[in-house]
This record gives sequence, structure tokens and C-alpha cells, in this order.
Amino acid sequence: MTLTVEILNNQDMERWDEYVNSAPDATFFHRAGWKTVLETAFGHKTHFLYAQDGGEIVGVLPLAQIKSAIFGNSLSSLPFCVYGGIVADNDAAATALREEACRLAERLKVGALELRNRSASEAGWPVKELYFTFRKAIDPSDEVNLKAIPNRQRAMVRKGLKEGVGSEWDDGIERLYRVYSESVRNLGTPVFSPKYLRILRQVFGNDCSVLMITHQGKDIAAVMSFYFRDEVIPYYGGGTAAARTVKGVNHVMYWELMRYSAAQGYRLFDFGRSKAGTGPYSFKKNYGFEPQPLPYEYYLVKSSAVPDVNPLNPKYRLMVDVWSKLPLPVANFVGPFLARSLG
Repeated sequence: MTLTVEILNNQDMERWDEYVNSAPDATFFHRAGWKTVLETAFGHKTHFLYAQDGGEIVGVLPLAQIKSAIFGNSLSSLPFCVYGGIVADNDAAATALREEACRLAERLKVGALELRNRSASEAGWPVKELYFTFRKAIDPSDEVNLKAIPNRQRAMVRKGLKEGVGSEWDDGIERLYRVYSESVRNLGTPVFSPKYLRILRQVFGNDCSVLMITHQGKDIAAVMSFYFRDEVIPYYGGGTAAARTVKGVNHVMYWELMRYSAAQGYRLFDFGRSKAGTGPYSFKKNYGFEPQPLPYEYYLVKSSAVPDVNPLNPKYRLMVDVWSKLPLPVANFVGPFLARSLG
């Protein structure tokens, strides 16, 4: 009975990451660096729990609290991340982490504790069936990967290249932010501060890249991607209004990322999450990826129902419509104050 649950401190971050890198069910979003990112970029309070047995880490559960006057008080694994939840070597460690997380949620008096699982648990908690992930193996061969893209989408890749759509890697975040902030404004969503993107690059180093897509000398699309073990995860991507006037921009962007990643030895392409019935969901499915449900689960503390803070909620429809019409400088100035609470 040596099993204990501890709180991660800066001295144990290397031990934490050693466990995450070796645990089969762990993801990029379980890395200890997210503690630094969320605390530094947004000032959110983190509670990274780990189970220890005989001096060895046998399970982890990264958590962070977001307190917002507009969107409520929540505890999640993990805000701003598509995956999270408990990773453990055995049921005893998983149970200890889950029970400690519930006690923490009650002490913090949050509305709900959210675990962003990639696979279902047997906890019996309420589950929100809103998001789907898209993951597929990629081959070392460009020819094999291109043929795996359905005919119509493969034709769009070729059209984009024929139209002169180009790509290049960028060491900064300014070009990415100009493109991405316009993209999310057009979708009616507040953008976070460029500080957040800058910290992501600082914390994760070579495991975080920026690919810029250009046409006739102008930046028209961009994507920030993460790398974990043998996986590449395109994460923050978007295009300007000009991108919609050129055929195949997004098709070329993800093809170029896939081509580069395969050449570097990555063997799994993770397209991240999308909501069913949306344009990104259709794009990824049409690109040859099968949707897999993400069973996010909730432990309700003060809330009487599963939280539903997302742009598809009719409650936020007016806000989305108004936001999409804001001048970009105004949206970029006000956006970070709201986006920090939309993890």
C-alpha cells in the first residue's frame, strides 16, 4: 500500500515526461510543458496530479482550472488541449487519480470536472458526444500517401500546386498570428494573445513548428503543428479571405505537412478534433480520415448538466455573428480577454 497521489512541482517535470513518453495511452497534451504554458500564457491555476508507487510514477492526470464570470468555473484535463484524462499503469492508480480529482473539484467548487478522454472509461460519468478525432497512419512513400487521399481531394492538391500555392517553414509566430487571427475572426471566435503561441514555441521547441502557405508572395494560410513520438498533430490552422479565392489551399497545406512529416519518420497523422456537422469535420473525412468519437466525461459538482460552451450552442449564436463582423484590429484587441476563458 505505497500508492500515493502527488502534485507535480518543477523539480519532477522531467520524471513526469519520462513516464508520458513511455506510456502507450499518453498524448502530446499530457506533457509537463502544458503546466508552464497554461500558467505563463493565461495565469490559470494548474493541478498536475501523478500517482506514485514505490518511488515510481505509475499514472498521471494533468488538470487546470479556468474561472470566468461569463463561462463559469471549471476544472479540465486539459484546457486548450483536445486530449487529456487519466493515463495509468493499472486500475488502482487510475482510481486514485480519479478520486483525488473529484475531491479537488469539490474543494475548488467548480461547476464540473471535465476529462477529455480519447477512449471511453468505465466510470459511468455523463459523456458529451460532440467531438470526433481523425487519426491515420502515414507511409514513408509520398506516392502511397497521395493515393490514400480520395480522388476529388487529391485533384485539389494538384490544382493548388498548379495554381502556384507554395509553402515554407517559419521560425516566428507573427506571420502565423496574422493569418490565424483573421481566420478565427471570420468564424466568429475570439482569438487568444500572440503570447500564447510564442510560449508554445518556447516550451516545446522543435516539437512545435509553423508552416506558412503562400500565393503570389502573400501569406494566405498557416498551421502550427505539434510532434509527439511518431505522430504529427496539425493544431492551429487557418486561412485568410484571400485563401478562399485560390483552389486547393488547405489541401496543399496539409499535404505538404504530411509529406514533410513522413520524410522525417513520423508515421501517424492526427488531424485533431472537429464537431460533427461542421466544415472541418467534412474536410477531414473527405481527405480520407475516419471520424472517431471522443468520449469527454464529466463529474458534476455545482452544475446540474454537462457544460456546453461551444460556438454551436444557440446561446452564443448572436455573439458569434457579431464577432465575425468586427474589424480585425478590434477583434484582436478584445479577443484575448475572452479567449483565455475558452479553453
